[in-house]
Amino acid sequence: MEEDIGYQLESVDAAAVAAEDIDKTFRSSTIDLISAALGGKVLAFSDQWFAEAANLLTPTPPIRQPGKMVYTGAWYDGWETRRHNPAPFDWVIIKLGVASGTVEGVEVDTAFFNGNHAPAISVEGCFSQDDEQVVSWKGDRGGWETILGIQECGPSRRFGWKLTQPTKKQYTHVRLNMYPDGGIARFRLFGHAVPVFPEDKNSVFDLAAAQNGGVAVSCSDQHFGSKDNLLLPGRGKDMGDGWETARSRTKGHIDWAIIRLGAPGYIQSFVVDTAHFRGNFPQQVRLEAISWRDKGSEPSHDASGWVEVSSPIKCSPDQEHEAACLFPEEVFTHVKLIMVPDGGVKRLRVLAKRAV
Repeated sequence: MEEDIGYQLESVDAAAVAAEDIDKTFRSSTIDLISAALGGKVLAFSDQWFAEAANLLTPTPPIRQPGKMVYTGAWYDGWETRRHNPAPFDWVIIKLGVASGTVEGVEVDTAFFNGNHAPAISVEGCFSQDDEQVVSWKGDRGGWETILGIQECGPSRRFGWKLTQPTKKQYTHVRLNMYPDGGIARFRLFGHAVPVFPEDKNSVFDLAAAQNGGVAVSCSDQHFGSKDNLLLPGRGKDMGDGWETARSRTKGHIDWAIIRLGAPGYIQSFVVDTAHFRGNFPQQVRLEAISWRDKGSEPSHDASGWVEVSSPIKCSPDQEHEAACLFPEEVFTHVKLIMVPDGGVKRLRVLAKRAV
């Protein structure tokens, strides 16, 4: 196939990840760098006749509405191009939702595309501060470098690939290529944000934010809403884009989520936001922190070394709750948000000075 596309893609070693293993492979240690919730944005595309390219970046799973018809035909929750593409591939150019990022893996979901699915894909990336220049390359070589070589896809399935070696180079834009045409429901680019930190070492900013390299590494439960949502920008749009656990029935129950900060820091204060959680906010939240030295692992919720770093916060519905850090002169690497006993929190902000 590569002989037909006009230029050769570099050879990149990658291992396929089974559909049922994609989340546990990537979601505890990386973020989706192109998620619309994070600010990822489609800049250009070769075609989107049947379904819009922007759907690729929707953070929620694709849905199906059998029988729903629109002007162009059957409605699909994804990106779908015309038949009989005269070019070797269709493409979509995406700007990352972070300043830049390194890549560990890729997911392409063809959910509900069957008979009109993408037969194969590849992913390329570049680093550029000039969106117009990147868009001008269109489907040509330009300054694109291979992130993932051509991989076969199939109908109505999640496909994942883990790079044998995560990219050392950071990227600002990616191009998803689809051979030769068809439909893809979702596209995920798993990796690590490479933030641009303030030069002033006394600047206080949100070290938990995904855009600043924060990652929600584990939690006790995320039945209704993902822990990853805690670190997104803004206050969200509804109850669906926060962290929400199942109802507990056990006396003394608590739920917790652990966040690795984007860099070690001196925590000054916290903001716990219950936006849109009006009948299911926690009764109380507590905050703990730890300075974790083992870079090859993450602290467990019961690891020794966790210390309570704020006074307990009595929660109210749909409100930002602020709390000062009890130890602003100590360096911490991880924060644990504890809900008593359960419920939903929209965002967690950890306002800190970076330890340099």
